[in-house]
Amino acid sequence: MPENITPYKDSQLGKKEQVTQMFDNISGSYDGLNRVISFGIDIKWRKKVLKMVQDTRPDTILDIATGTGDLAILMSQTNARKIIGLDISAGMLEVGKHKIADRNLSDKIDMVIGDSENMTFDDNTFDAITVAFGVRNFENLEKGLAEILRVLKPGGIFVILETSQPEKSPYKQFYRFYSKNILPLIGRLFSKDNSAYRYLSDSASVFPYGEALNNILRKTGFIEVKSLPQTFGVATIYSASKN
Repeated sequence: MPENITPYKDSQLGKKEQVTQMFDNISGSYDGLNRVISFGIDIKWRKKVLKMVQDTRPDTILDIATGTGDLAILMSQTNARKIIGLDISAGMLEVGKHKIADRNLSDKIDMVIGDSENMTFDDNTFDAITVAFGVRNFENLEKGLAEILRVLKPGGIFVILETSQPEKSPYKQFYRFYSKNILPLIGRLFSKDNSAYRYLSDSASVFPYGEALNNILRKTGFIEVKSLPQTFGVATIYSASKN
């Protein structure tokens, strides 16, 4: 299990409650900061996730830790009848609802507040489930993955997009310097929550990636588990399915 890094070290709240508070605090600046921090490359990664899901021709899609709905909105390019974006942060969802309304997608995408580790959906509900930069915020990773497995239909696709760590020089050294020094500095300059982007950096540094996360997915019960490193290994796309 990954080390349980939390956003606010002096808080008495649990990780789940702290993460909710953090994303509520930064919801207004999150989209703009994401583009700056990733140099816009995250858009390319999300499009790869879209292609993987699109190829399976899903009818129903669940986007977990949907935040402001970027990936859920992208999934509207599939022929899915219904897309649900799930998140624990009401602040992030509110931003997402406005974006969806502006694109006239409110009839296709529902933004729902909820806990990915305790979902209210029936077993075998969704043809495809996605989560972008969200699994490392789970309070209990294996519990969250087990819930995803439960609500995924047999033969359905599960795709994770998550940060990882380059293993080759000089990318490894540059990434370490950038994530430890530059990313939190940008967060402090543009966000009212000084702890948020330090947490995002720290949580990424200890989260399992590559074969380590593949093995956790297999242990949870997923099959056909694959990992595809992106951009020198600063992110990885994982895909899996269910018997």
